[in-house]
Amino acid sequence: MEQKTPLYESHIKHGGKIVPFAGYLLPVQYKTGVIAEHMAVRTACGLFDVSHMGEILCTGPDAVQNLNHLLTNDFTEMYDGQARYSPMCNEEGGVVDDLIVYKIRADHYFIVVNAANKDKDFAWMQAHQSGDVTFEDISPTVAQLALQGPKAPEILTKLVPNESLPKKYYSARFDGRIGDIPCVISRTGYTGENGYEIYLAASDAEQLWELLLTNGKEEGLIPCGLGARDTLRLEAAMPLYGHEMDDTITPLEAGLSPFVKWTKESFIGKEALLHHQQPSQKRVGLKVTGRGIIREHCTVYRDNREIGRTTSGTQGPYLGYPIAMALLETDSAEPGTAVEADVRGRLVAAEIVPLPFYKKGESSKTK
Repeated sequence: MEQKTPLYESHIKHGGKIVPFAGYLLPVQYKTGVIAEHMAVRTACGLFDVSHMGEILCTGPDAVQNLNHLLTNDFTEMYDGQARYSPMCNEEGGVVDDLIVYKIRADHYFIVVNAANKDKDFAWMQAHQSGDVTFEDISPTVAQLALQGPKAPEILTKLVPNESLPKKYYSARFDGRIGDIPCVISRTGYTGENGYEIYLAASDAEQLWELLLTNGKEEGLIPCGLGARDTLRLEAAMPLYGHEMDDTITPLEAGLSPFVKWTKESFIGKEALLHHQQPSQKRVGLKVTGRGIIREHCTVYRDNREIGRTTSGTQGPYLGYPIAMALLETDSAEPGTAVEADVRGRLVAAEIVPLPFYKKGESSKTK
């Protein structure tokens, strides 16, 4: 049975269309619709409920050693409040999950994991822990809101002194307060825009949701659902677990090589990845040049030869044309290459293009 986030009643109040997702009942869209919500985030601001995500504390004298063993990135040198993204691999080099680690202070770390994987991730961390360390799943007590879009700073500074906001991308203030609500304010997001992700006590979520919507109304802030979250991350070419990566796809294939630190003495999956430093497939972008929209799980051909499959696909609302990401044979993955995707028995023409499709500040291709 699906769970409800602390904001379930707020979604109903604001006209959210509720669907099951990752074990939760969440709004896929509001009355405004996915396209309007997507465009609000690109041009003004949108507010998302992402309380379904998982949160885990890692504490103890051996916390850093455990993080470095579990994850492919290096957590040795971090300042208090810094955030760092990383894949977490199995022994074969496949991705157990991708996550973000925040350093609260020495020996205290805050880990954010994907909703559908949080139980699996927590069990994996406990099964592979060593020394003086404790992993604690605090997900039920934590809510998460994402305020995303170019006007996010303008809205938040109505409620928070500018000097109290995190300044650097991938940094956070753990002593934050919005109005009279204690929270963690993080300069991160999953949309390709400026914005913040806010962590707070589940009991305060509804109050903060309404406070932000009220104070952001003049700037065009609207609530947004899962539909826009997916189209936004796809335009920004941000990978999604279960699509661009999974237990059988390595970080190298998924285009996440910058987050694999070979200089570390060891980490789970390192030996397997060392044997596959030149992967046979890689993640690429596809711009549809024919008629139709390419979705996930479509076979991709080059000169009538199968070269891979799509992992995600949609119409890019801001870009104005259909896009997809795919895992293709490395030898056939050069930008500019013409390919075709099998969409329910019909071949749709596309071209391999560099990622990301959209970069912050770019004008719409339809303008």
